[in-house]
Amino acid sequence: MIIEFDKMEEKALPNFKGGEKQYDVKMFTEGNHKIMEGRLVPGASIGLHTHETDCEVIFLTEGNGKVVDDGKEYAVSAGMALFCPKDHSHTLMNNSDADLRFYAAVISQ
Repeated sequence: MIIEFDKMEEKALPNFKGGEKQYDVKMFTEGNHKIMEGRLVPGASIGLHTHETDCEVIFLTEGNGKVVDDGKEYAVSAGMALFCPKDHSHTLMNNSDADLRFYAAVISQ
């Protein structure tokens, strides 16, 4: 299956998972599975949340930011990948002055 993000409309999700500002996303959904092309503008974040029934992989493609993964804080940048397994928690924040762009896949187990 081919997913063409460039043909999708970007949607703004305000205060996503309790985060700051909004999460701009193009999202493909099939059942409980999601594949997303995401963008966080400077100062935006995805709020802290726990993956209770699924896991998530995030591939950073542009920019810099910060992750809190199970209570530990990490600086992140383009070229890095993040993995949040089932029953673990994380957040993603853009604490830079440029957009943070990434692809994410949420897979139900």
